[in-house]
Amino acid sequence: MTDKMKIFAGSSNKPLAEAICKILKIKLGDARITRFADGEISVKISENVRGEDVFVVQSTSSPANDNLMELLIIMDALKRSSANRITAVLPYFGYARQDRKDQPRVPITAKLVANLITRAGASRVLTVDLHAGQLQGFFDIPLDHLYAVNVFVDFLHKLNLPNLTVVSPDVGGIKMARAYAKRLNAQLAIVDKRRIDDTATEVMNIMGEVAGRNVVIVDDIAATAGSLIEAAQAVKNAGALDVYAAVTHPVLCGEAIPRLERSVIKKLLATDTIRIDNVKDNGKIEIISVAPLLAEAIKRIHNEQSISILFESK
Repeated sequence: MTDKMKIFAGSSNKPLAEAICKILKIKLGDARITRFADGEISVKISENVRGEDVFVVQSTSSPANDNLMELLIIMDALKRSSANRITAVLPYFGYARQDRKDQPRVPITAKLVANLITRAGASRVLTVDLHAGQLQGFFDIPLDHLYAVNVFVDFLHKLNLPNLTVVSPDVGGIKMARAYAKRLNAQLAIVDKRRIDDTATEVMNIMGEVAGRNVVIVDDIAATAGSLIEAAQAVKNAGALDVYAAVTHPVLCGEAIPRLERSVIKKLLATDTIRIDNVKDNGKIEIISVAPLLAEAIKRIHNEQSISILFESK
């Protein structure tokens, strides 16, 4: 299975890449990533990759620009080293929220980043829980879109929460919440909110039954965690019992972690698509690995097998 396949990693999430390699029983590729005195990134691929099927694991999370440039430079190095095929494995695709012109004279940065990844040498892309499904169309190369729903559902089943309601923190997350509710055999509710600015929202109404029920709020990204915390407080005020949250990408910038600690959320479940080292001693945040999911997808891509069974959101 591993014949002619190699996996390399940027510096954004090396532990995840190592976990993937451990599952696939192969050694992580040797790439030396350094920086010049002025901050320029230097990459040297220290092993032969000619004719190899290469996968590069790199989340374009904070610092987003550095990690994106690192990814592009690694792929360019691999392309110039005659790798046969390069798959960009983006557990978290940064800039995904800039996917449309929501006001005059602004860029569509997600499309720009997609173009850069393609021109740098990627033959295909593998990613998890894009912020919007239509982002798949921004790439002119094949893209495999995995969903973390199965990872979370398996964990939530073990909690055995009675009278469960799955809550979407906004109207845009209804499809994701419905997938969770179906798998968990739970009720569905939606928090109707109005966005005031980039960091603040106002809860208007709750559509669905949450009084006297345990609640799981599901979302793809928690950046400042403002929307998540407000939704949790809203359902708690409406009579919910224990409030949990499941978020695929724990961006958690600024004061997000202290705010979560003070919130009514009993437990935040998050995946390791983004490396966060400052939650090891935090009892409120539980990290669940997507390494098995990504490893299986990589194996199937390498063997030219279908991976539809992995990215179907049931």
